[in-house]
Amino acid sequence: MEIKIDVVKKHIISLLKWCMFGILIGIVGGVIGTAFSYTLSFVTNLRLNNTWLLYLLPIGGLVTVGVYCILKLKDNRGTNEVIDAVLEKKALRPLIAPAIFICTAITQMFGGSAGREGASLQIGGSVASLIARLFRLNDDERKILIMCGMSAVFASVFGSPLTATIFVIEFLVVGTYFLSAILPCFLASITAGYIASSFGLKPETAVLGKFDFLEPLTIIKLFVLAIAISLLGIMVCHIFHGAEKMFAKLFVNKWIRIVLGSIVLIVLTLCVGNQRYNGAGMEMALHAVEGHAFWYDFLMKILFTAITLAAGFKGGEIVPAFCIGATFGCFFGGVIGMPTELTAALGLVALFCAVTNSPIASVVLSIEMFGMSNLPIFVFVCLIVFIASGKASLYSSQKRSFFIMNLIKKK
Repeated sequence: MEIKIDVVKKHIISLLKWCMFGILIGIVGGVIGTAFSYTLSFVTNLRLNNTWLLYLLPIGGLVTVGVYCILKLKDNRGTNEVIDAVLEKKALRPLIAPAIFICTAITQMFGGSAGREGASLQIGGSVASLIARLFRLNDDERKILIMCGMSAVFASVFGSPLTATIFVIEFLVVGTYFLSAILPCFLASITAGYIASSFGLKPETAVLGKFDFLEPLTIIKLFVLAIAISLLGIMVCHIFHGAEKMFAKLFVNKWIRIVLGSIVLIVLTLCVGNQRYNGAGMEMALHAVEGHAFWYDFLMKILFTAITLAAGFKGGEIVPAFCIGATFGCFFGGVIGMPTELTAALGLVALFCAVTNSPIASVVLSIEMFGMSNLPIFVFVCLIVFIASGKASLYSSQKRSFFIMNLIKKK
């Protein structure tokens, strides 16, 4: 009987410990994420009101390379480094947080096409790793704390705490869920989301009407849409990775690479005639969900984002992927004769699923962004996309479970 009491005590102590850590990381991550969101909003508005800032993009690029050189982060691998820190139980360098914070703001201010989720994962993971070091936690505990940090900043930046929780425990190893981290990650996400909302940050949401799912023709059209999004996801991953390798091979010197990439982006923007494809692209994604998009928007956003990231600018790929998916869905919905508002929303969520291999987080994202009225449709499309997109991924460090690898081999 005494042994059982001791076991219960240990479980309760462990529970209280991780509840406290989850809330602590949520507070820290929420404050940092809120500051990060407001900083990006400020620099974005500054660029939109002063379009001449685009011409300073090469200078912003040089500053970006300089910051990473000064802070001795030349070998930084972005979000892949955070994934490695969790899977290989390594400590993250604390200077990653200020570096990616500053340089993502530079990208947004001068017109690079990159998102903020990669930065939020890196900031959260880096800060949490530092806190783990201060509390002298062991490798396994540091791993959980890093995941909490990733969830917290992601939740505060996007206003989607449930998606942040599920995404972090799901995307690291496809087919495996780190359930030991789910409670502290959830508490960190909820706390961070509450802090962000207290400071006036609102989640990105859109209202969708109720659409019928049970008609055979509708199911066939949704299946065709899901396959098309799967192929788009594979294409996006190959283009992003291919552009990065090509730029690194052609321009070994990082200083020259980022300046030339900046010049290409400036020329492309001048050819377009406006800055529609600069910046993260979330606004354009939401416009697509309202049924407003050009048929070529997704192609242009792929081009701008691939060049931005390959040149060496900092940020992330997921928000541009939202934009690419939503604008493609809006266009493709017209082709197959479906409501473009629905297909744009499906494109946003399903392309996120395709490029991150996270079907459950994608379904949760659909609920937080668009409500539950069309949940069966989102589940159906996301599951098909997850299977059809295969090994495609934005993250080279992402692993696959033994079961998922065998399933692919049998195919």
